[in-house]
Amino acid sequence: MADLRGFNANTVEPTDSFDPIPAGEYLCVITASEEKPTKAGTGSYLQLEFEVIDGPYKGRKLWERLNLNNPNETTVKIARASLSAICRSINVMEPNDSCEMHDLPLLVKVRTEKRSDTDELSNVIKGYRSRTAAQPLAGASPLMSNPPTSTPGAPRSGAQAQGSGGAPWKRN
Repeated sequence: MADLRGFNANTVEPTDSFDPIPAGEYLCVITASEEKPTKAGTGSYLQLEFEVIDGPYKGRKLWERLNLNNPNETTVKIARASLSAICRSINVMEPNDSCEMHDLPLLVKVRTEKRSDTDELSNVIKGYRSRTAAQPLAGASPLMSNPPTSTPGAPRSGAQAQGSGGAPWKRN
């Protein structure tokens, strides 16, 4: 059992729906990353957690698994291409550690697809691009046309992006 003395549900907003967010592009940051073994035990994947940082779905989470160590060469090739797209989108071309990709804004293209195991809709990440990319897609929210907060093309690291005061979109 857990001690819940002092908790009052009347003072805390309940959790929002876990329904998938609508298809579209969202301004996100990577908030967590971890290498995990595959279920078969024959390799490992990089799991990335993204958080939407602007718009009506601010605070919602998305996940991506990149099979960077796998006996299937095609699987590795696809994962490496996705990692390259992420790195190019955040201008971190040669990361030594996945944490160097944290807290750097990028646009994430999201679709909804029916899961084969449950027939429920879920979000699937279908692409990445820089937040400074030329034009937003049709139907994109205005947040995607905001000007960049830094010099385009300037190299950035996670520490430089956060600054001494931390990322402005982080919750207090």
